[in-house]
Amino acid sequence: MPLDPTAREANVRDSIKKYFVDSLTPQYYLMFDKGMSKPNVQGTPSEVDRWISINFGAMDRGTLSEHDLRIYCCTRKDNEGFKLAQLTDTVLGFLSDATATHGMKSIPLYRSYQDQAWTLIGGLLVQEVTESQQVIADDETKYKILNVLLRWSSKI
Repeated sequence: MPLDPTAREANVRDSIKKYFVDSLTPQYYLMFDKGMSKPNVQGTPSEVDRWISINFGAMDRGTLSEHDLRIYCCTRKDNEGFKLAQLTDTVLGFLSDATATHGMKSIPLYRSYQDQAWTLIGGLLVQEVTESQQVIADDETKYKILNVLLRWSSKI
């Protein structure tokens, strides 16, 4: 028996990708499951100096499912970390909702298809976001890690 669409990892991943691509591109370079490696973008006139890498973590499926995301906000040529602060603020803005009484964002959960329109089947609630301190890598990339816990109702 196939899994209910609310419990399918493919739907969760596709929905997360769609949300961030629709929200953050083309203003920011966005990568998925690449750690914090710098994007290799052809045809850009200058070196990429800020990017976001979203990494899919553990997923626990049940009637209340959970999924961990690790979002790397990265900058280069950022002497005082101001570009990093701006980038982190932008990403956090897409993870919160000041108009909701609880202040949490609900990312639309879709039943994704390759060859037809996607169907909205629920929402992934941003339950918790923890932010790391600013870190400087050996290649002088400055970064912060946002650990995001998503929860949603599913049938399993």
